[in-house]
Amino acid sequence: MAGNEWINGYLEAILDSGAAAIEEQKPTVDLRERGHFNPTKYFVEEVVTGVDETDLHRTWIKVVATRNARERSSRLENMCWRIWHLTRKKKQLEWEELQRLAKRRWERELVRKDATEDLAEDLSEGEKGDTVSELIHAETPRVTFHINASSLELWSDDKKEKKLYIILISLHGLVRGENMELGRDSDTGGQVKYVVELSRALAKMPGVYRVDLFTRQVLSPEVDWSYGEPTEMLTTASEDADGNDVGESSGAYIIRIPFGPRDKYLHKELLWPYIQEFVDGALAHILNMSKVLGEQVGGGQPVWPYVIHGHYADAGDSAALLSGALNVPMVLTGHSLGRNKLEQLLKQGRQSKEDINSMYKIMRRIEAEELSLDVAELVITSTQQEIEEQWGFYDGFDVKLEKILRARARRGVNCHGRYMPRMVVIPPGMDFSSVVVQEDASEVDGELPTVIGGTDGSSPKAIPTIWSEVMRFLTNPHKPMILALSRPDPKKNITTLLKAFGECRPLRELANLTLIMGNRDDIDEMTGGNASVLITVLKLIDKYDLYGLVAYPKHHKQTDVPDIYRLAAKTKGVFINPALVEPFGLTLIEAAAHGLPMVATKNGGPVDIQRALNNGLLVDPHDQQAIADALLKLVSEKNLWHDCRRNGWKNIHLYSWPEHCRTYLTKVAACRMRHPQWKTDTPGDEISAEVSSLNDSLKDVHDMSLRLSVDDKASLTGSLDPVASSSGEPDVQDQVKRVLSKIKKPETNSKEYEGVKLENVPSKYPILRRRHRLVVLILDCYDSNGLPEKKMAQLIQDIFKAVRLDTQNAKFTGFAISTAMPVSETMEFLKSAKIQVNEFDALICGSGSEVYYPGTYTAEDGKLFADPDYASHIAFHWGYEGLKKTIWKLMNPEGEQKSPCAEEDAKSSNAHCVAYFVKELSKAKKVDDLRQKLRMRGLRCHPMYCRNSTRMQVVPLLASRAQALRYLFVRWRLNVANMFVIVGETGDTDYEELIAGAHKTLIMKEVVTKGSEALLRTTDLRNDIVPSDSPLIASIKGEATPEEISEALKALSKASL
Repeated sequence: MAGNEWINGYLEAILDSGAAAIEEQKPTVDLRERGHFNPTKYFVEEVVTGVDETDLHRTWIKVVATRNARERSSRLENMCWRIWHLTRKKKQLEWEELQRLAKRRWERELVRKDATEDLAEDLSEGEKGDTVSELIHAETPRVTFHINASSLELWSDDKKEKKLYIILISLHGLVRGENMELGRDSDTGGQVKYVVELSRALAKMPGVYRVDLFTRQVLSPEVDWSYGEPTEMLTTASEDADGNDVGESSGAYIIRIPFGPRDKYLHKELLWPYIQEFVDGALAHILNMSKVLGEQVGGGQPVWPYVIHGHYADAGDSAALLSGALNVPMVLTGHSLGRNKLEQLLKQGRQSKEDINSMYKIMRRIEAEELSLDVAELVITSTQQEIEEQWGFYDGFDVKLEKILRARARRGVNCHGRYMPRMVVIPPGMDFSSVVVQEDASEVDGELPTVIGGTDGSSPKAIPTIWSEVMRFLTNPHKPMILALSRPDPKKNITTLLKAFGECRPLRELANLTLIMGNRDDIDEMTGGNASVLITVLKLIDKYDLYGLVAYPKHHKQTDVPDIYRLAAKTKGVFINPALVEPFGLTLIEAAAHGLPMVATKNGGPVDIQRALNNGLLVDPHDQQAIADALLKLVSEKNLWHDCRRNGWKNIHLYSWPEHCRTYLTKVAACRMRHPQWKTDTPGDEISAEVSSLNDSLKDVHDMSLRLSVDDKASLTGSLDPVASSSGEPDVQDQVKRVLSKIKKPETNSKEYEGVKLENVPSKYPILRRRHRLVVLILDCYDSNGLPEKKMAQLIQDIFKAVRLDTQNAKFTGFAISTAMPVSETMEFLKSAKIQVNEFDALICGSGSEVYYPGTYTAEDGKLFADPDYASHIAFHWGYEGLKKTIWKLMNPEGEQKSPCAEEDAKSSNAHCVAYFVKELSKAKKVDDLRQKLRMRGLRCHPMYCRNSTRMQVVPLLASRAQALRYLFVRWRLNVANMFVIVGETGDTDYEELIAGAHKTLIMKEVVTKGSEALLRTTDLRNDIVPSDSPLIASIKGEATPEEISEALKALSKASL
C-alpha cells in the first residue's frame, strides 16, 4: 500500500465527511442492512483493511509533533489512535480465526483416526489393509462431472407406472407461481424461483403423480392476498401422454401452512421459534393427502411421500422432523450455509460472534443444518466446491470418512452405526423454451448493421429498448462486446476486469465493454459496498479514458436480460464472470444458451460448468493480465470463438429442467426407500354408525378388558357418568346391555409375542385409536438420586380429577405419561402411587425410546410389551454397539478411568436406549459438545441428560418424547392439535422440544425444582426454539386445585393459531 500520503489523505477525507469520531462500540443494525452510502465508513474500512501499522504510527508522530490549538489536529490525533485500535482488533480476530481453523483441522484428523481404528477392529488383516487404502484413496481428489459419473439406471419413461408423491419445503420469503416478487427483499430471491420451477418440472416427469411445495401462509395486509391462499395450483395433468386420466389430485401445488403470527410477514431469522408448528401442520396435510391419494391410485392403502426435500436451513430442520415422524427419506439443498456466512462475517472483523448471532440467529441456523445432515440421505449441491469448501466446515460431514463408509457399505462390511449423507452435484435446471438457437451465419455477421442503421443510409429496424440504452455509450457498437452482468458487489471483482480492459491496448482497440450492474437512481442512496464499487468504476473509466468504450446503463428489467445476451452474441462478443468466488454461475449457462462463449473465474461453480459445456476459458480472478489475455484470445481467434459457441449450444441441454429432474430422480431412487409398513385398515374393528357415542366409550372399555361397575367409579377412563351409574338406575343398566349387544365380539384367540402368551389382545388396536383428545403428562420431578418425587403422584391424581370435571369431554379424553424412566421403574412408581397403569392409554418411556399401550400386548402376568412398529420406526441410523463404545470413551477419557464421569445404567438401557449414571457432574460434557463429537465420528443419535442430571441417555436420532407424540398421530391418527401437554417450568434437556408445536401446552410453575437444562448447550437458543407469544402455551401455579387446572385446560382448548 502507499505510505503516509495515502493515509493522510484518507484521514483528512474522514474529517471532511463530518465524522465526529469513530465509534468503538459495535453498531446496532437491524436484521436487514439498509441505508445510504456512508463515506466515513468507506474511508475507515479502506484504512483498516490496507493500513501498515508503521505508516499509521508515523502519521501519529507527525500529528503530535505539529499539534496546535486547532480542534482539527486534536481530532486527527484521536482518530489515529482509534483506527490503530481497530486495525489491531481486526488482526486479533484474524489470528483467532486461524487458531480456530487449525484446532478444527486437528480435531478432524483425530476424529478420523479414531473412527478408522474403531472400524478396523472387527476386520481381518486383508480388510484392515483395505481400510487404510480407502483412506489414502479418499485423500486423493477426484473430480468427475456428475452426468457421466453415475452408473445408476437413469430415470426414464418406463417409470410412468409409478405414482410418486414428492414434497418440497421452502418456508421463508413470498412464494407464488405467477408474478413472483423476486428482489422484494432478501428472502424472496432466486430460491423462490428455483423451488417453484422445480415443482413444475418434477410434476411433468414420468412416474411422478403429485408434487406439494410447502411454504408459509401469510395473511398480512403488508403483502398481496394471494400469499394467504391455502392452496395454489402450479400445474395439472388430467391426462398422461397416452390420453389416460391420471386423477384429480395430480400435478404440482403450493400448499401454504399457517405457523407463527398469521397477520405478520416475518423474515427468516424470526421464523425459528415456530418451526414445530409448521411441522405439525404439514404432518396433518400429508396424512390427509396420503389417504386421498391412496383412494385414487394406492388401492386403498395410503400413498406415503416418496421423498421430503428441504431447501435452506429452516426447511431442512422441518424436513428432518417430518422425515422422522413419517419414516420416509429426506433430501437437503442448502442454497447458502450458516457456517460459511459466519466465517465470512468474522473475517471482516466488524462484529463479534455474539453480535452476529443476535442479528442473524446464526447458531440456530447452524444447528438446524447439522440436524439436517444427520437425517438426510442425500444432499444436493450445485458445485463440487460447495461440497469440499462449504459442507466440509460441518461436524456432520467429512469427505474422507464419507468415502470410507460408502466403500464399506458397498462391500457389505459393518459400519457400526456410522453414517455420512451422500453429496451429489446436480446443477439447477433452466427453462430454455424462450431461447432460439440459430446457426452461425448471416445472423451473426450481417444483421447488427441493419438493425442499428447500415452504412448505406438505410433506416434502422425497430430494436429492443435496452439495446439503445447500451449503444448510446459506445462510439462504435459494431465491435465485439465483452459483457459482465452482476450486482456491484466487491466480491464480483468488476474493478479488476475494468483495469484489465483499460491496461490492454489491443483489447480496447478490438472490443467494447458492457457492465450491467443492477439498477440505480442515485449512488449516494446505495449501500456502502455497492456504492464504493460504482465510484471506483467511474474513476477507472476516467483514469483510462474509456469513454465511448464502456457501457454502464443505470436501469434494466429482468425481461431485458435475454436481449442483452443477444446483443453481445450478434457482435461476436464474450461473456465474463470474474468473481473472486462464484458458488454456481447461473449467468454463464444463460449466456451459453444465447451463443456466448465465456471467460470465468476458476474458483467455484464455473469449473464444473466449463467441464460440461467446454465453451470458454477459466482464469485466476486475481490475475489481471490473465483476464486480459483470455478475453483477447476468445475475441480475436474466430475459429475458437465459433467452436466455443457450438459446444455451448450442443451441451446446454445438460442444464435443462428435464435433465435436472431425471438426474434428481435417479439419485433419489438410489436412497434406501422406507415408509410406514403397518396397515391402516382394520377389518372387523369398525362400529356401526347408528351406535351412539356411549357405545364408543363402552367398546373402549371392553377392548381394554376393564370391568364395568355401576356401584363404584364406573370406569377408570370415566366413560360412564359416575353420578348416574352409582345410583344404579335401571335405564343405565338397560342402556349398557343394549349397547354391548351391538358391539361385534372380537376373536378371543390368544396370541404370542416374543414367546410369551398374550391374553389381552382380542383387539390388537389400542384404545388410543378412538380418542378425540389426549392429555400427556411430562412432569420431570426427580430428587437428587433421580427418583420420582412424591408430589408427582399427587399432581397426576389432580390432573385426572381436573379432566373428569369436564364431563362433556372426559369420555373422549385419554391419558399418556412420558418419562425418562424405563417401563419397569414407571410401573413401580405408578404402583407405589396407587395409580392403575390402565389409567393410561400410552406410556412413553426411556426418553422416547419405547412406547407401550396398557391393555394391548400384555402378558398374563401383567408385563407390558413395547410397540414393535415404533421400534422399527426409530431404528434408522442406530448402531447400538459402536455408539456404546464411543460414548464410554468420550465420557471417560484416558487417564480418568479411576474416577469415571459416568457408569452404565443397565436397568434403564434397552435396545434403543444407552443409559448411564452421571457420577461426576462437573466433568460431564454438555449435550451440544457431546453431539458434535459423535457427529464428527459419523454417529447420529439424540443424547440427553435427564432425571435431575443424574442420568445421561442416548436414543436413536428419530426418537424423542416430542417425536413419539407425532408417531401417535401418524400411527393412530390422533391429531397433535388435540393433545394437551402438561410440563413443569424446566425438565430434562429435551424439554424445549416439548413446548413448541401445534399441541396445547400447560406449564405448571414451581413443580420441577431442578431440571437438567444447564447441561444442554453453551449458547442459549431458548428464544429461537420456544415461541414467546404463542396462544397455545399457558401457565398455572404448581399448587393449583383440580378445578383451576380444569379451567386452564378449557381455556387452552379454545386457543388456536
